[in-house]
Amino acid sequence: MNSHPTPPDPLPVPTELTPDRWNRACEHLTAKMVAELCFEYALRPAPEGPEAEGRWRAETGGGAAYVFTGRRTGMDAWRVEPGSVERHAPDGSTAPATPFGLLRDLGAAGVVDPAVEAFTVGELMSTLSCDTRLAEDEATAAHLADLDHAHLEGHQSGHPWIFANKGRVGFSAGDRALYPPEERRAQRLPWIAVHRSLAEHHGVPGLSQTELRARELDPGSLERFTARLEDQAGERADEYVWMPVHPWQWDEVVVPLFAAELAAGLIVSLGTADDDYLPQQSIRTFTNLTRPDRLNVKLSLAILNTMVYRGIPTELCRAAPASTTWVHQLRDKDAFLSERCEVILPGEVAAVAVRHPVLEDIPDAPYRHRQLLGALWREPVTEQLRENESARTLAALLHVDGWGRALTAELVERSGLSAEAWLTELFGAVLPPVLHLLYRYGLAFNPHGENAIVVYDDRDRPVRLAVKDFVDDMKLLDTDLPEYADLPEEALGVLMRFDARELTSSIAKSLFIGHFRYLAPLVEEQLGVAEERFWDLVRAEILRYQEEFPELAERFAAFDLLQPEFERVCLNRERLLGGGYHERAERDAEFHLEAPPIPNPLHRGPSSEENQ
Repeated sequence: MNSHPTPPDPLPVPTELTPDRWNRACEHLTAKMVAELCFEYALRPAPEGPEAEGRWRAETGGGAAYVFTGRRTGMDAWRVEPGSVERHAPDGSTAPATPFGLLRDLGAAGVVDPAVEAFTVGELMSTLSCDTRLAEDEATAAHLADLDHAHLEGHQSGHPWIFANKGRVGFSAGDRALYPPEERRAQRLPWIAVHRSLAEHHGVPGLSQTELRARELDPGSLERFTARLEDQAGERADEYVWMPVHPWQWDEVVVPLFAAELAAGLIVSLGTADDDYLPQQSIRTFTNLTRPDRLNVKLSLAILNTMVYRGIPTELCRAAPASTTWVHQLRDKDAFLSERCEVILPGEVAAVAVRHPVLEDIPDAPYRHRQLLGALWREPVTEQLRENESARTLAALLHVDGWGRALTAELVERSGLSAEAWLTELFGAVLPPVLHLLYRYGLAFNPHGENAIVVYDDRDRPVRLAVKDFVDDMKLLDTDLPEYADLPEEALGVLMRFDARELTSSIAKSLFIGHFRYLAPLVEEQLGVAEERFWDLVRAEILRYQEEFPELAERFAAFDLLQPEFERVCLNRERLLGGGYHERAERDAEFHLEAPPIPNPLHRGPSSEENQ
């Protein structure tokens, strides 16, 4: 009797990859690409014709044109209606536009380097795949408003400006089902021990290696890990530094690239700790669900996402605890920050950096090879909230649910305030501490949507601000101010120093251009507050601050947020340049792209009533 082998089961296909979801994701991404490329002057739209109200036409330079329905918004930006974009081919035919067709047309026009174009296809595919996963989300704005900070993170759609915002180059399909925030899957973190010849620990007073382990590990895990290390290292066990590692990083980076150190026993696998963690929007930063009072942990993750590889530089690990201590002391001694604003600055209180003994000795090697293994521990925002307070990232205010309702509209309704009154409360919570740090102390962060966290009272009214990840983004003036006198040397030596224009641009780029540029038209559409009025309220808050501190007039002029124009930063065009942005020796190397400045909606000409 002939026997036939049982046919294998079909290879698994993600259930979210359906034609309907894919097409809708493509429509939204195409609209976003067109809007941002118009803003960055890669596309120059003109009215389609005198009778075509709201229809615009943009030539790619390669023979094709894109026609879409949309409108201009403040800051010379655009809102493009998803599903409205058509590609007009050189032969006169038309078809619905796609992200990949637009990318190819830009490549044909010489706007995109061929190698980068091909690389970007994968980033766009990954972004679309993640967007189809998010399309399964049936949570309403009302439901999202009830979530805590950690769980709300898994419902966000990513960077509003960069269109390939979930590229995650390096992740497999299986990885994308395990690790991204939108999967909302709790993780347990493995720990390793690294010999001090390779690893260095830095902590604020009270967080030595021993103290950090006792705080972050329960007694059972601590005992188990200690026994494992003593078994492997014997009497040398006290020569090792402990740290968690991302599971992906262990498999993809540590085992293959630190194989010699594993063989020599310089790196020892300790096991997996018992706490459950949830990834935040930044994907490699985790919130402890089992013990929310324990620190958030940020881990090296050698994937490419939104323009850079997500490593942790050794110099950042060295500077973080000292810089945190200095900024906290600065805040605590300043009554405006500590008592009036009650600003929360979740400190990066401990760090471990691990050096690769071969790769880090190569001069000018791309930065991604020098940031392979590290960990930062940060204070959790939620542990600094009062009873009945809640916290949401500024980015959450841009979220629109599947039924078209913005989370912002839900919060305004719950607050019982008018939309203008609620916005006034928002700007009153967000701007004063940012302005005071800039004007009084010559200190700028990047308070973009993911790093700036708004704290709300029990009626969902904004009351104060938290700024996280401030050490990595902290910028000082390139001339020494008296306020820098007590800054620790280990921090002063590695923190970024820039001129006043760059510090001003840091606030403008991350907060005004990178967030309010999107929030203002959304508020107009959902709450009926005109964009011009939105910016009037922002300006009024800045003027209120300046009237309270007239002695800082020279710094108001130096850090001029009310100037007529801001520099137009072109994040997506930078991303598409030749030469491989991911192969730079320095992560933050500058690009110089020709584009006209952005008109500042906060500026008022000399004929305005305020300036007479």
